[in-house]
Amino acid sequence: MEEEARRRRREEARRRIYRRRRLVAAGIAAVVVLVLVSGGLLAFGGGGSEPDAKPEPQRASLPRGGRTILPDQRVVAYYGAPQDDELGILGIGSPRLAARRLERQAKPFGRRGRPVLPAFELIAAIVTSEPGQGGDHSMRQDDATIARYLRVARAHRMLLLLDIQPGYAPFLQEARALERWLREPDVGLALDPEWSMKPPLLPAQEIGSTDAATVNEVSRYLSGIVRRHDLPQKLLVVHRFTSDMIRNEHHLKRNPGVALVVNVDGFGDQPNKISKYREFTRDLRRRYNGFKLFYHEDENLMKPHQVLRLSPAPDLVVYE
Repeated sequence: MEEEARRRRREEARRRIYRRRRLVAAGIAAVVVLVLVSGGLLAFGGGGSEPDAKPEPQRASLPRGGRTILPDQRVVAYYGAPQDDELGILGIGSPRLAARRLERQAKPFGRRGRPVLPAFELIAAIVTSEPGQGGDHSMRQDDATIARYLRVARAHRMLLLLDIQPGYAPFLQEARALERWLREPDVGLALDPEWSMKPPLLPAQEIGSTDAATVNEVSRYLSGIVRRHDLPQKLLVVHRFTSDMIRNEHHLKRNPGVALVVNVDGFGDQPNKISKYREFTRDLRRRYNGFKLFYHEDENLMKPHQVLRLSPAPDLVVYE
């Protein structure tokens, strides 16, 4: 009897141990399942996405963020080319030196709610006194030079504007020659009608001009590049310092993705520059406004706070 009782107690003890082990095993299994399920949710995004789904590609932005240049920011630019110091301040010294100088020059133009976006305006088609190989009195900048200025502009988070002095060549033809660069998100375009003319007129002997239809043609071309490549807004600058430098100006059009700026380009004393700016900024509906300053040719060079007191305040300020 006593032996039988001991056997029953041992059997009951084994059952209790077995039940405890089963409970522990069940708990571990539950934790494992929970971890696996949680991992699955993380890996599969809650079961709503495919395991190999790729994130959406990030849209290109401007050098200092955003996708709109104007009116969100104010552009301050250095103009020129490295072939000759007389072509403008941008060509004096190395591109890196120009970038450091431009940063200092642009800083006072910033205002709360409207930051400054510096830019290099590099002459990409340079007018020449001789006809040249193509007979159009214009020489294209080589790709290595454009690439060098673009690299430095990017290192300093600046725009690059490619300026066209076309001679006898059509503006659109010269713009198309720059398309590989214009497909970049931080490269814009500038047109210099002073140097656009037809034979037998010669550059530097006569003052050239363009018309609204030509500017609109280039603007539509730029707009198409922006649309096809999903790019940020492009800057299109047209320089002028005479009343007839852009014929039929009232026909200028704004195209999607293109910020059209008419830049008042004359040099002289402050009263004459201010008067000319007022004359050329009456039509605010179709474009933005720019103002050019000349370090050597201007008399009593205007300071940034004086430029910002102009009405309307310029959206673009260019130094040559």
